Amino acid sequence: MDWREVAVTVSSEGEETVADLFYELGCPGVSVEDPELLLSYMESGEWDYHAFEEVELTGTCVVKGYFPEDDELTDKLNKIDLRILELIERYPHWLILSKGLSLKEEDWETAWKAYFKPLHIGKHFLIKPTWEQVNIKPEDVVLELDPGMAFGTGTHPTTTLCLRTLEDIIRPGHMVFDLGTGSGILAIAAAKLGAKVDAVDLDSVAIRVAQENVTLNNVNDRVRVLRGDLGTVLAGQADVVIANIIADVILMLLPDLKRLLHQDGEFLASGIIDNRADEVEVALKEAGFKIIERVEDSGWILFRARWA
Repeated sequence: MDWREVAVTVSSEGEETVADLFYELGCPGVSVEDPELLLSYMESGEWDYHAFEEVELTGTCVVKGYFPEDDELTDKLNKIDLRILELIERYPHWLILSKGLSLKEEDWETAWKAYFKPLHIGKHFLIKPTWEQVNIKPEDVVLELDPGMAFGTGTHPTTTLCLRTLEDIIRPGHMVFDLGTGSGILAIAAAKLGAKVDAVDLDSVAIRVAQENVTLNNVNDRVRVLRGDLGTVLAGQADVVIANIIADVILMLLPDLKRLLHQDGEFLASGIIDNRADEVEVALKEAGFKIIERVEDSGWILFRARWA
């Protein structure tokens, strides 16, 4: 399949706004090339396996969205153009430049590799790209990944929030539903902590990539990858339901949780940009939840909730 890459160069403060625009249009993969973020990782020592050339701070970043070249592409591109014009009018002090090009799936996958490096998350998780060599410590819980065209390398704040929380709450024998599994990273992480997992996604590319990553991590006996409408292909109730998606989809899922989540279970809602967090929190409470924890990272919110 051919893909259209839409790259928007924007002032750093506009990064989340542009990324959220791509997600709202159903973009299955978004990447951000942010010199400030790269420098912060280098200075933190989290990327201690690699040496990078000097990073130039420009005050801008490049947000790239990837859309399949199908019958819906023209409409999506027109909507992007209109929304960018709105941003230019609303934020005249931002630098906003956009361009697009077509590329093959394998080209997109190769583009990830320049920025996807081994990374420790939380107490024990080590995210390891398949093409990288690292020294693995005895205490490392290794998540080996090739994200392909599916969103979810583990480096985005929405995913790291989930990984850190899963370390605290998953127990051997738990049943977990991962809604919108993407690359399968959260399902694999839960399985390696001892859970049984049903991982669901609508996108055929995500299903293929997730299944490949499940096999790569030798957790086929603990993870089922299912394609279908989120929340409708699952049977029974889970101890933990994960929805690392976007605010609008989480709001749509809430009525299904009465059926999907055990009365003593926990719901992890992530992928929520900060300006939608209050709206989601109100909806969670109206759906019968109490908020156990609200965690923020780089403008993204995770809610940990239980039945009230």
